[in-house]
Amino acid sequence: MASPSANPIGALGRRLVLEQPVATPDGAGGMTITFEPLAHVWAEVRWLSGDERFVAGRPEQASRHVITLRWRGDVTAGMRFVGDGAVYGIVSAGDPAGDRRRLVCQCEEISP
Repeated sequence: MASPSANPIGALGRRLVLEQPVATPDGAGGMTITFEPLAHVWAEVRWLSGDERFVAGRPEQASRHVITLRWRGDVTAGMRFVGDGAVYGIVSAGDPAGDRRRLVCQCEEISP
């Protein structure tokens, strides 16, 4: 019997781009962070919760998602997934089952 956290391969039905941050000097002693594509992945995206908050006096909609994909050892917090007009910042990534079959990422999507 499959564990409750196991996802059938057909559940990975969304195509996302995994992007990694790249820091470049901004010429004023600081750094500018941009993102570059690392890989295209098939994933399952599940919505968990959402809320509204104010940042710098402006309202933002924040939604939390769990994104599951095939195991990759190079995914870390600070990377992001992009797809279908949404950007999902990776907050944490791990292998809850410990079998290196699936990678489960806790993500946050911010919409102005």
